[in-house]
Amino acid sequence: IGEWVLAIGNPFGLGGTVTAGIVSQKGRVIGAGPYDNFIQTDASINPGNSGGPLFNMNGEVVGINTAIIAGGQGIGFATPINMVKDVLTQLKEKGSVTRGWIGVSIQELTPELAKSFGLKEPNGVLISSVTPGDPAEKAGLKAGDVIVGFNGKTITDLSDLPRTVASTPPGKNVEVKVIRDGKEKSFFIKVGTKVEEGAREKPAEEKEIAPDERIGISVQPITQDIAKRLGLKDTEGVIISSVKSDGPAASAGLKRGDVIKEVDRKAIKNTKDYEKAITAVEKKDVVLMLILRGNNTIYVALKLK
Repeated sequence: IGEWVLAIGNPFGLGGTVTAGIVSQKGRVIGAGPYDNFIQTDASINPGNSGGPLFNMNGEVVGINTAIIAGGQGIGFATPINMVKDVLTQLKEKGSVTRGWIGVSIQELTPELAKSFGLKEPNGVLISSVTPGDPAEKAGLKAGDVIVGFNGKTITDLSDLPRTVASTPPGKNVEVKVIRDGKEKSFFIKVGTKVEEGAREKPAEEKEIAPDERIGISVQPITQDIAKRLGLKDTEGVIISSVKSDGPAASAGLKRGDVIKEVDRKAIKNTKDYEKAITAVEKKDVVLMLILRGNNTIYVALKLK
């Protein structure tokens, strides 16, 4: 905390932009999901920075710029690089992400609950239920147990356990320390597997479409999250996710973040429409596209030959 960092990205489609700031806090929970663990920085991060690196002063990537608070200033969030490395390795090796899983529902241990369970301090997380047949039940954990340690790491609050369990390799035997009836007990759990929802095969209309040689762009569907981050009024169209530097699209001035609304005067609402339209212009020398860039729409002619 307090160390200087640089954020690099393409805010609002302006191209390579560098901003400077400091690490404001670590381990931030912002409600993005059960594994929240963000680096907060006051380096300016705006729509279009997502996916860009956050560097320290040694030129090392310490995080990936991820989110902002709408309307806030000097409040940006980056995913810690150690989390990225773990996920990246799994994606490269298996094409999907698996996380550790023990099968418990937990809740915050408030001072009132801590007192009710005979604890002096509200440290740890309270098990509210145990899923039958899952690792926790097999190991002997019960509803009402307070988890205070997992695999050698101290568990103090609600966000600690999901992150710690998720980062534990499935199949590993770990020690879990709990408080039961006012006494500390140890249990050994064989961590199970939780397959992420996003790792499942996506329908064809939701997939990113890789670049073809004739046009030189990759496009992807506009999700609600993307629309919100870019300030789009709706999710119609497809967004350019990458541009080949030596392709017709780059020569015509198309950029990552541009939204394709029409191809040869045909409306594009999703990736299915885009694929159909691109197939229809295969034999043409020039393709006309209507592009939404920021708040403006422009026509762009791509010379294919």
